[in-house]
Formats: sequence, C-alpha cells, structure tokens
Amino acid sequence: MISNRKIEYGDFQTPMELCLAITAFLGDNGVLPDVVVEPTCGQGSFVKASMDCFPAARLIYGFDVHSEYVDELRDGLRKENGQRCRIEQRDFFHVNWADFFARVEGNLLVIGNPPWVTNAALGALESQNLPQKTNFQGLNGFAAKTGKANFDISEWMLIKILEALNRKKACLALLCKTSTARKTLRHAWINHLNIGRASLHLIDAQKHFGVSVDACLLVIHTGLSEEAHVASVYPGLSFENKTFSIGLAGRDLVADIDEYLRLQDIDGIAYYAWRSGVKHDACAVMEFIKKPSAFVNGLGEEGPLETTFMFPLLKSSDIANGRLVPRRWVLLTQRKTSDDTKKIETIAPRTWQYLVDHAALLDKRRSIIYQKRARFAVFGVGEYVFSPWKVAISGLYKNIRFQVIGQFHGKPVVLDDTCYFISCDSEREARLICELLNSDTCQRFLRSLVFLDAKRPITIDVLNRIDLKRLAERLNKEKEARECLSRTRIPAGQQQMLVSEEKRAYGAKTSRRNRPSRRT
Repeated sequence: MISNRKIEYGDFQTPMELCLAITAFLGDNGVLPDVVVEPTCGQGSFVKASMDCFPAARLIYGFDVHSEYVDELRDGLRKENGQRCRIEQRDFFHVNWADFFARVEGNLLVIGNPPWVTNAALGALESQNLPQKTNFQGLNGFAAKTGKANFDISEWMLIKILEALNRKKACLALLCKTSTARKTLRHAWINHLNIGRASLHLIDAQKHFGVSVDACLLVIHTGLSEEAHVASVYPGLSFENKTFSIGLAGRDLVADIDEYLRLQDIDGIAYYAWRSGVKHDACAVMEFIKKPSAFVNGLGEEGPLETTFMFPLLKSSDIANGRLVPRRWVLLTQRKTSDDTKKIETIAPRTWQYLVDHAALLDKRRSIIYQKRARFAVFGVGEYVFSPWKVAISGLYKNIRFQVIGQFHGKPVVLDDTCYFISCDSEREARLICELLNSDTCQRFLRSLVFLDAKRPITIDVLNRIDLKRLAERLNKEKEARECLSRTRIPAGQQQMLVSEEKRAYGAKTSRRNRPSRRT
C-alpha cells in the first residue's frame, strides 16, 4: 500500500537504469549541457546519471524539499568526487525560477521527474505541498465546479519552468503522465511560451514505477527563433518509428494533426445538442433490478414501488459493449431541474416514502450541483431525457462506437452520466445519424481528435465538433440528410448559427473560405 507521504510528495524515485537511458538518449541526440538542473531531485538518480553522461557540464544542480534526501545525496557525492554538483534544500514552490535561470550561462538542461499527484489528491490529504492557488488554466466557474480545475502538480511545475525560461535557450527533459505532457504543451502553445521542437517518448510506468498510468519523457527545446505547434510521439527513447504527431488546431489540441487536417472540413456546427446522461450520485438507492412484483435496490432491499418515476437504464459499459437491453432501472425524481419533488408524495406515495426512508444517504450527497435544489433532486434531466429515440456513446471506453437506443417496455431508456447522447423523434432519424457517426470517415475524424489514454476520451466538446451535414455530403447521404436533419436541435444561444443556413437549400455548397477553419 502506498503511504500518504509518497502520495503527498509524488515520491516515486526514478530507477538509475532509466535515468542512465534518458541521459544517454539526450546526449546521443545533441543535448550537450553546460549546466544541468534537477528541480526535484529526490535521492539524486538524475544528478548521478548526469555526472556520468555529461562530463563537459561544469555545474549540476539538485534541489529537493526533503532535507534527508539532500543530506544523503551530498554525503554520497563527496565519496564520488562530485565537486561539480550543487545540492540544496529548496521548495520548488518558493523558488524564483526566472531569477535563477537568468543567472545561468551556457547550454541549459532541465531534467527530472516532478511529482505525479493532483491538487485534488493533495487537498484530500490536507497537504500544504501545493502551489499558491491561481486560475492558471483560465477556467470559468462552472468548469471549476465540475472538476476540470483539477490538475497534476507536475503540470503546474512544468508550466512555471517554461514561463521562467522566458525565451532562454534550454532543453527540458521531464518524466510525466502523457496527459500532463499534452496539457503543458497546449498551455505553452496557446500562451506563446516560445517552444520550438518538442517530442513525447513513451515509457513503461508499470515496469519502472509500479503504477498503471500512461507516461512519457517530455522533451522541449526553448529559445528558438521559430515556434512550433506540433509534437511527435515515439514508442520509446529514440526518434524512430514515430506513432503520430499531436498538434494545435485553433485553441484545441488534437491527437493526430495530419489526419485532422485531411478531415477538418467535418469540424463545424453541431446541429444537435449532445447531452450527458442523468447524474444522481447514489447508485445503491436510486438504481434497481426489476422483479415481477418489486424493485430491488443496490442494498438488496425489495419493495413494490410505483412505476411512475422508474425508467429503464443503460450505463457506459452497456453502451460500449452493445448490451442494449436494459438490466437496471433508475428512479428519476424530476423531468426537469425546476420540478418540485414534493409532488411525488401525492402521485406515488410508496416512492416518496422510499425516498424519505433513504434520506440519510440522499441528503448528504456532497456535490455542489445539489445545493439549493429540491430535496432528492437529480441532475442532467430535461425533456430530451424522455425522447423515444436516442443515439448514444460511452465516454469512458476506447471503442468509439455509437448505438441507437429505443424504448423498453413502453418507456424511454435513460443513460447514466458517463454516456453522451442526442435525442431523436423517430427510428429513421436515429439510424441515419448513427450510420453517419459510425462511418469510417467520422471514426477517423474522431480518432484524430481524441486521446484514447484519457480517463474520458469522448467528451461533449469533441462530439460538438462533428458537422453532420458536411459528413453527409462526404458520404453521399445528402438526400436522406435533407429529410432527417433539416431542423437544428441546438437550444437558442448555445451555438451561433448563420441566419442564412435555415433559408438556403441544404444542398447548397458552402465555400471553403466561409467554413469554420481550425488550421494552425
């Protein structure tokens, strides 16, 4: 079991074997530093590897917050004749890195393995090992509330190092999660932090650190005359067998920039409103297995509840694996978020009594979305939830496959909050949309956008980039599209629409010059 201290400080020491492989890889590819800096050196594996692989480096700095690591490393280096090394106790969050780097002369290499821990995890431990709170990601309030403001501490560190270099010529070679590397690159590119060449070299985190996470060595060159908004991904510590290149398209990071540019005309207007499924945060109480005469909840309790507020449920695993016959039911206390749940007492008294009996669990749901809402409220409801037909996809699985969802026992099927869907009025409409979305062209477009190692590869932001009308044009389905996709389902104000779009015949071609473009 991993200790709290190890979690708090991201204290996963880098094996010497890996450090030597990384420094050798850098040296073989022209990185010949005069000064090496390891900002979070721990027990000093990268410091020692740099001594071996960079004999021309005149100074090697190692900093760490833990005095015991600093003392042990100093003692060890004395025995190894480490006069070039400067080992100091420093807290990364309290160092003026811009001032420090300004005083460094010559070719600079920043190397190391910053902590792999999120600010949310540290908050749960009530840790003080955190940077000063700032909205460095530039998120709005709702994004912060729904979890997008969570970030890896190493992401914050990498960004601060890039900002501090301020066009200084340097090479950064830092181990991190691949998701952290991508977020760092996007931030740097969008904020013009003078990044030149950049690459990601995948490593086996399970082998080296005993953790199941996608990780890489992120290599960034700064201080070059021209910025580059592309970074190639390689399967190991070499520049051979490139897998693909990630890149910036507008303000969005895409997984395969070359494939994206071939299909970018599909990136346009979302003519349907993609929704996430229902959220209730109480599976044991709100989800059921249906028996002939009763519903059985996750606690094993059986009761003859009314069917009025009960609906068949499909979860993310069901959608991803093609299990489209519901095995569960869910209790929905509202049809829209403004509904007063107290009416259940009159309409379905047994259901109301059930909710009251389980109020202890329901009332202590901690998410901010339930605050100032009706008692026993759920989230993610609206008339679209109760549409007779839907096209749905799981947000959690790597197999990007869309499914047509109809009714079950005369009731609309409800999806959980790890799924996304659009509502349809007819089976024909749903099947056409599903055919378009599952086409090879659309699948290639989506795979150019999404990072399959992400916790939730598919998001509403990604789905909203699919222009179904342009997709239909590519697939010679314009006639069917005119009939089924003639009316937009985007709520007023959610998506800017051209007034002329509704007036002109759908078959009229839009010139490339007037199409939304995300070219770099």
